[in-house]
Amino acid sequence: MIPLRLALITLLSIGALACGSDYSSPSAPTPSPTPSPGGPSSAVTIPMGAEVLGNRAFTPGDVEVAVGTTVTWTNTDTVSHTSTSNASGWDSGIISPGRQFSFTYQTAGTFPYHCAIHPGMVGTVTVR
Repeated sequence: MIPLRLALITLLSIGALACGSDYSSPSAPTPSPTPSPGGPSSAVTIPMGAEVLGNRAFTPGDVEVAVGTTVTWTNTDTVSHTSTSNASGWDSGIISPGRQFSFTYQTAGTFPYHCAIHPGMVGTVTVR
């Protein structure tokens, strides 16, 4: 009787811990790197229905920032998206609904990007 009771308590404890966990799958990256407190930042939203909005899928679609600024993309859509540089600048991986991705721009330039899942979704970050 005691081994059965112990097994039941162990299973319930594991279940309770798993339900309260802050674990997220590797396909949903957290902001990286996190903007430093007080550092310059800019926000881009991925709105509902973004996959059919083309060059209006990232809001704003064209962002102009200073060197050292962290841009954060927030997915407010119901499907996953990415923020992927057209060159070798950055790749967010999958940004699940309700999640974010951040990237800090250390050099000046014009950086076009797209959603690797929905290639019609495009935007540009210009760093001065």
